[in-house]
Amino acid sequence: MKKNLHFLLALFVVVLMPLLMQSGSLASEVLIFGLAAMGCNLLLGFTGLLSFGQGVFFGLGSYTVALTLTRWPLPMPLALLLAMAMGALGAAVVGWVAIRQKGTYFVMLTLAFAQMFYFIAYTATGITGGDNGLLDIPRPNLSVMGTTLWNLTSPWQFYSFVAVVFLTAFWLLQKVSRSTFGRTLLAVRDNEERAGAIGYNLRLLKLQAFVISGAVTGLAGALHSMMTGIAPLSSAEYHTSEMILVMTVIGGTGNLFASVLGSAFYVLMADWLSTLWPRWLLLLGLVLMAVSLWMQRGLWGLGDSAWRRLRGKLEAHHD
Repeated sequence: MKKNLHFLLALFVVVLMPLLMQSGSLASEVLIFGLAAMGCNLLLGFTGLLSFGQGVFFGLGSYTVALTLTRWPLPMPLALLLAMAMGALGAAVVGWVAIRQKGTYFVMLTLAFAQMFYFIAYTATGITGGDNGLLDIPRPNLSVMGTTLWNLTSPWQFYSFVAVVFLTAFWLLQKVSRSTFGRTLLAVRDNEERAGAIGYNLRLLKLQAFVISGAVTGLAGALHSMMTGIAPLSSAEYHTSEMILVMTVIGGTGNLFASVLGSAFYVLMADWLSTLWPRWLLLLGLVLMAVSLWMQRGLWGLGDSAWRRLRGKLEAHHD
């Protein structure tokens, strides 16, 4: 039961949101960025790699699904798989170069790739639409041989599809994190020198983590474009990488469900604060300062500490 706790919590969030929220698009956005944050968490929380290149993979997924659904029509499931493949390919390129350095230089390499991708997307107007992005992206129903299996027309119908994709990805990433590979990544995070000394191929492990992260983030970018109907240039901006990283840190690193908490907090808080004040990012900055000073384990750590204190008091009272 304890092994499945995080998946059950994710399932609870998926079921709860339609009961509490009025906007199906906003609920879908929480799960989509939850996917992106989980991909980032695999690098930061499980491997110890602080990457600012997540926007590259998100943008690749976004542009790929836009092109395959508009200019080169493919069945929607194949378009999503191709978006994942492009995200993984982009991550393989970024990771292959970046993992050759450590610390500050690693971070700067991922940031350089993010900036390069943005300017390539900005100038390649024939493919990406440049500053205007790619518009009128359809949201085709899931069908087989002309028979519709899943209608995705309304926001809540699309949310149900995103929820199934999200839960499937969550389950698979949970399997990865608990496998020998996942435990080895934790060893690399905790003591890279010792992990290398006992024979682990550090570059290969980091590259594999990058590829998995890129595939998941590319899938998130593809679903986001299908939800909004556009693949904007902003998907490839540095701000996208920063936003995904912030969600990961706010939720808590090293825990997949924490990524869902981080995305929900960021997306819902941004939606609420933006209605109060146009410069709501200033308030978000204060939240990040509070996390850095008093909540290093993020929202998950805060909830976990509160639960431990409560359980201790209950046990003491029972005794």
